[in-house]
This record gives sequence, C-alpha cells and structure tokens, in this order.
Amino acid sequence: MRIISVVSLLVFFISCQPTREYDLIIRNATLYNGSGEQPFTGDVAIQADTIAEVATLIKAKGKKEIEAKGLSLAPGFINMLSWADGSLLKDGRSMSDIKQGVTLEVFGEGWSPGPRKKKDGKDSLWTTLGEYFETLERKGVSTNFASFVGATTVRDYVLGFENRKPNANELEQMKRLVGTAMEEGAMGLGSSLIYAPADYASTEELIELCKVVSHHGGMYITHMRSESDKIFTALDEVFTIAQQAQVPAEIYHLKITNTWNWNKIDTVLLKIDSANRAGLKITANMYTYNASGTSLTARLPTWVQEGGAPTMRKRLRNPSIRKKVLNDLELGIPNRNSDPKDVMLIGFRKDSLNALYKGKRLSEVALVHNKSANETMLDLIVADKSGIAAIFFLISEENVKRMLALPYVSICSDAASIASEEPFIQDATHPRAYGSFARLLGKYVREEKLMTLEEAIRRMTALPAENLKLKNRGRIASGFFADVVVFDPAAIRDRATFDQPHQYAEGMLHVFVNGTQVLDSGKHTGAMPGRSVRGPGWKTIFHD
Repeated sequence: MRIISVVSLLVFFISCQPTREYDLIIRNATLYNGSGEQPFTGDVAIQADTIAEVATLIKAKGKKEIEAKGLSLAPGFINMLSWADGSLLKDGRSMSDIKQGVTLEVFGEGWSPGPRKKKDGKDSLWTTLGEYFETLERKGVSTNFASFVGATTVRDYVLGFENRKPNANELEQMKRLVGTAMEEGAMGLGSSLIYAPADYASTEELIELCKVVSHHGGMYITHMRSESDKIFTALDEVFTIAQQAQVPAEIYHLKITNTWNWNKIDTVLLKIDSANRAGLKITANMYTYNASGTSLTARLPTWVQEGGAPTMRKRLRNPSIRKKVLNDLELGIPNRNSDPKDVMLIGFRKDSLNALYKGKRLSEVALVHNKSANETMLDLIVADKSGIAAIFFLISEENVKRMLALPYVSICSDAASIASEEPFIQDATHPRAYGSFARLLGKYVREEKLMTLEEAIRRMTALPAENLKLKNRGRIASGFFADVVVFDPAAIRDRATFDQPHQYAEGMLHVFVNGTQVLDSGKHTGAMPGRSVRGPGWKTIFHD
C-alpha cells in the first residue's frame, strides 16, 4: 500500500506541474540545422531572441504556434557581400533580401561606412564604423548587419585619391584606423583591388594592415586585382597576404571573366586547393549568375582615375590624355576588354541618356555614335558625369556550376537590399539583388541537383558564420540566436531577370530575426529587430 501511495503522490505532483510555455513553437518542419547533416522532422521552440529547444516533438505549448508540415526550416541566410549599408538607411525593411531569407548583411568590399571625416565642419550622424552600427540600430532595421573595414575607405581617409605609397606616419595612421575599427566590431579588412584608388595600394601595404586584423582575430576578404587575364598573379597576392599576415582570406564573388580565360578554371581551383593544403585558410563567396555588374569606369586604366571622378572627366576631355587612354585600352591595360556586345548599359544619371540607351548593348550605342566602342564609352562617361552602371555577360555557366559546387564557397548578392517600389524601382540593378539566394535553392538545388538542399543551406549559414567567427549564429541549435527561416522547397525560386530585375523571389514564408517575426506567410510584418553583429576584436569599452 505504501508503494502505491508514493506512486500516486508522484503522479499527482507531476500532473500539477505547470505546462512549459514558449513564445513560439514551429511544429513538424523538415529541420536543416546548418551543419550539412541530413534533415529530420521536428519542432523548434523560440523564447525571446533565442532558440530554446529543438526536438522531434516538443512537449510544451507556444503562445504562438506555426504548423510547418511539408516545409523546410533552416538558420537565417548570411549575405557575405552586401551593399545594403546605404539602402537600409533609406528603407530598413531589407525587402529584396528578407524575401529570400537573408537575416545578416555583411558590408565592406573595399568601402565601408566608416571611418569617415566630418565634412565642411558639419556634424555627421557618424564618423566611425562603430558609430554607424549604433546609428543603424537606432534607426531600426529588419535584418542583422555586420561589416569589414574597407581598405579603400582607410586609404581615402589618409591619402585621398593619390596614387602613391603612404609614408611611415601615414601607414601608422592607417593601421590605427584599422585597429580602432576592429575594436568597434569590424570582421576584418575588405579590399576591392580592381578599382581606383584601391589598386594604388601595394601588397606590402595590405600586409601591414592585415597584421593588425590578425592581431584582433579577423579575416581578410578581397575583390582580387584581376578576375581575368592576370588572375593567377592576383591569386598569388591573396596567398602572400594570408601567409605573411597570418590571417584567413576569402575571395569575393569568385569567377573568371572573358571567354579566353575560362579554360583557366582548373589551374585556379588547383592553386586554391594547394594553398589550403599548405596550411592557409582560403575560402570564397559567389553570386549565382553568369554575368557581373559594375560601372563602365571599371574598364578604364586606373591611372586616369587618380584624384577622383571630376578630375578623371577633365582628363578625358583633354585630347592627348584621351588618346593615351584609348591606346592603353587597345593594348589591354588594365585588362583586355570584353566584346562590347556583352556589355549591357543599365543606368545613367541623366534621364535623357536613360531614355536613349538604357537596356542597350555598348556595341549598339557605338553604332549609333559611329565611333569605336572605347571612344563611345569615354563620351558617355563624360556626358553623364557618372560611372554608368552596366551588366557584363562574361562568365561561363559551366564555371559557375563548378565553383558553386566547391565546399568552401558561400553565397552573396553583391547588391543593396531594396524594395520593388519607390524610391528604388527606377534604379539600375542586377537581378542578384532580388534572387541570388533563392536562385541557389530553386535553380541549382531543386532543378539541376548541383548539390543537396542540406549542403546548400550549410553554405548560406554555418559556413559563413564559422568563417566570420560568429558566436551562436548560423545553426538551428539550443542557445543560438533565433535567426530562422521557413520556406517551401518545391516553390522557392528567383523571378528577377536582367531585363526586369525588380521582382521579388517566391517561396520564402516565414523569417525570424532575433526571435521576432519579420516575414509572415510571405508578407513583411514591419518589425525592425535587426542588430549589429560584431567581429572577434570587439571591445565593449566603446559602448560602456
């Protein structure tokens, strides 16, 4: 009788225990935890900003519950190359990326929001990278954000657009600026060495700056000096910087441009593999398209761009300098230029030029002008007083597939996060702004079966999180921040095209950022829970 009484008491006490309650439970989803392991069907509980429990069946109640049977659940995606630092100040909803499941935007390809000087003695909302982080948080944004400190930004702060080496004092100032940015939370140093004034920096200068980054535990990430004719030399520079500064390195938007270079892919991949086997850590990111997007000025020799855009245009109006530029272009300086029929003009500053030439190929416009493509290009740059946005169809689709299949490649948009409405709808953009992540899941995973869904998710979550040394992000696991996406694997796809880029991706249903729902059944909730995500060198002394 005594045993029966004890058992009865235990049953009574257990039955009296209050049922656990979480803020949210997502039930019966196909769970991809970000590791690349096979998924399983189960539940995820969220409490405040944190994943509280992951199990095949959570025996608790949620204040809100979402039935996700037949849907995929994954960590929020990480955009390793974002230009949303400006667009989020205009529109914090981050529509084009949130609609794809991106919950972390990473800035800093050469240019970063800080450090910057006060202009004309006027107060600025921020002058340092850390102050920019605080400004964006105060404004309110839907997505998390992080940044590298831009090597171009630091060089411009100290040297402007001068094409020369820094002296000893100037180099020390640049190193101090990098060190401060690292302590404010920069992920490392980002460079864009194909552009002026970035390419005025020597390898030695970059090594010195990267030694500061290494001291703070960060990484070096680079748009290499060449993705075309001199790609082997450009790769060797990346390896040299990584080795001498003792820093991991990542290659921005890995690709090989121009048809005559496409067959270099075996050597490119072999060189990266060899560097990793030799003890370096070399990774890369990509967007999922076989066309790049930049300005026409990227085709010009960088010596003519010294001093900035107004000075460059003045030079281009000088007949003797113009002749020298045209001669360099004919000689393949800085690189042999692509066929003008492969260059689509997509954005001018002047409405009159947009009306005439937007969407046309450079070859077509040259015929109208009855001049060579190079002469026409110079005319347009001077007339429009801009770099002129363009799409360059220079990448092999087969090479895109081979590179996407590499286990060390994560994903980027190389674009702002914008909305298919004013003030963005008239702006020139590449479809990657609306579709890079959804395209991986729809075209390359579901349709072409280039990789498994679990591997694709790893590339957009745990891989970049580990490369950035992020704590408690990039996986579905208890104790991690609740950056969570739920999508339909049979429906997710990109819709943006080169002719009509302002079209949202489809198939992403629910997005949570730090536990707050930002996308509900495909509709933006208006919530702004995004936070700055700081790098390994962050010192909270700046914020005490």
